[in-house]
Amino acid sequence: MDAGLEEAATRLRGGQLVAFPTETVYGLGANALNSSAVAAIFEAKGRPSTNPVIVHVADIAAARALSAEWTPIAAVLAQHFWPGPLTLVVRAAADVPSIVMAGGTTVGVRIPAHPGALALIAAAGCPIAAPSANRSEAISPTQAEHVAGGLGAWVDDLLILDGGACQIGIESTVVDVTGESAVILRLGDVSEADIAEVVAVAEKADVSGAGPVRSPGQALRHYAPHCPVDVLPSGMQPDPGALSAPDVWTFWIGDNPPVGERVVPLGEQPKVVAAKLYACLHQADDAGAKRIVIAGLPNGAEWAAVADRLRRAAVTKP
Repeated sequence: MDAGLEEAATRLRGGQLVAFPTETVYGLGANALNSSAVAAIFEAKGRPSTNPVIVHVADIAAARALSAEWTPIAAVLAQHFWPGPLTLVVRAAADVPSIVMAGGTTVGVRIPAHPGALALIAAAGCPIAAPSANRSEAISPTQAEHVAGGLGAWVDDLLILDGGACQIGIESTVVDVTGESAVILRLGDVSEADIAEVVAVAEKADVSGAGPVRSPGQALRHYAPHCPVDVLPSGMQPDPGALSAPDVWTFWIGDNPPVGERVVPLGEQPKVVAAKLYACLHQADDAGAKRIVIAGLPNGAEWAAVADRLRRAAVTKP
């Protein structure tokens, strides 16, 4: 990370792409104020132009500079959760490129809680637009080698800053703060209960209406390996045949995992499972798994972010 920092900053200022770590997942970054550089992100990922990208900044002042209106809710949430895995969707300032917003009028901004990411933003001297550093719909990367394996064939001479494994392991929570109450668009490490402790939360986010999408992570299929993913209902045991099948991997959430060569214990707590999930999906995918079974996923609000990722990963490719 340290060895490549200045080169990465130079590339960002020159309109090139750089992959870098955050506390959530690795991002594929470009100067957020350079439309052609941001367009290269979409091309490298095969990302639909209707899917906006989040902008990473160094401090609240930089976030406010990207906003046409900094609401009281934005101020409270930024003060309480930044730096951290919370993205605030605000009305965008005039100089935010349309491609960043997917043609809309809002932009998602956050201050990452990763010293390397903050050092990169400071060295580059610009806000960094950065979705996850993987091909569209694929598993998000939580290690530098995931980026190399997933994007190496799609980006010529990509500089990847290696900051080790990401601590949180799933993408940030996204909250629309343009109104009088917080509208949760995507759940992550910051839960609805966390947000409700400090501001009013709208009962339900409307993400299905007409108009531009306000947050990434809304596609039906997302975060997916190459093979099918089956999420078993809570309390349902995996088929004994699956535990011994040579091309089936079973991810076990909870205690007392069954015995099996390809049984992967993910843990018992939602934050532990989230931190391990993508890395384990990459491991099974790289090993040539033909099927991945998720067993033991509990119900409950504290599991909502993990359940969301698994639900989208399990959608069959059309």
